[in-house]
Amino acid sequence: MLTKRAVSSPYVFTAFTSKSESNLYVYTSNDGTNFSLLKGPAYTPPSGLIRDPSVILHTDGKYYISYTTNWSGQNFAIASSTDLQNWSLVATVSTTASNINPVNTWAPEFFKDPRTGQINIIVSLSTGSYGPFLPYVFTATDSTLRNWSGPVVMSGISNAGLGYIDTFPVYANNVYHIFTKAESNGKKTVEHATSQSLTGPYTFVQTGNFAGWGQAEGPCITVLPNGQYRLYADGFSSGKYIYTDSSDLYNWSAYKNIPSLSGTVRHGTVLKQT
Repeated sequence: MLTKRAVSSPYVFTAFTSKSESNLYVYTSNDGTNFSLLKGPAYTPPSGLIRDPSVILHTDGKYYISYTTNWSGQNFAIASSTDLQNWSLVATVSTTASNINPVNTWAPEFFKDPRTGQINIIVSLSTGSYGPFLPYVFTATDSTLRNWSGPVVMSGISNAGLGYIDTFPVYANNVYHIFTKAESNGKKTVEHATSQSLTGPYTFVQTGNFAGWGQAEGPCITVLPNGQYRLYADGFSSGKYIYTDSSDLYNWSAYKNIPSLSGTVRHGTVLKQT
């Protein structure tokens, strides 16, 4: 089935705001730089929060978001929409399993694997009161996105200290790249690791403030029409929302602020519609 877009703008951005963790805001853009509010609030869940909403356009023609339901808890949720403006709850997905009993379930990030075609969600799970966090993979077992297998840990990532959160994967040149926030030791910087498999083992290839972004969280990456990668990130305590470009996922341009988003939105995901 061919996917049909609900809006003509090629870029869609879903986020929560500095003022509300319980409402979804949806923005669109023609160039990936200047964003305008499509609707906000666009969705308020039946209960809990709607932090860290990650958006995809599925083969059924609907948009889906996965989101954090609360600061502590053992589930994340999924909602869908045909027009980006009217949303309904699809599923609440448990993150418990025989090998893990999480206290925190944060930042579920959609990832359709180009190599396998599978739809996955990468979730940051903590087994302590606050950390250590590690990323885990959930995989859709059917096209409804209601049923999921997992969690499977992404191996090779250290859980020392508070561990890693907000993990965003990219598949390029037969390599899996992840950009993930180091939560430990006051770093709070986005670091870069690679693997031959989505679930690892991963090796960190760039750490600390390697690209000059400073403290940042909630990274997401899309591909521009010219083939370059664009990374967006929440500037954490600075209130900035930034973007930066790269041709190879290793070397990045000096970051720039997005005036229409800075000081307003927090941790979202940009979808490049095709």
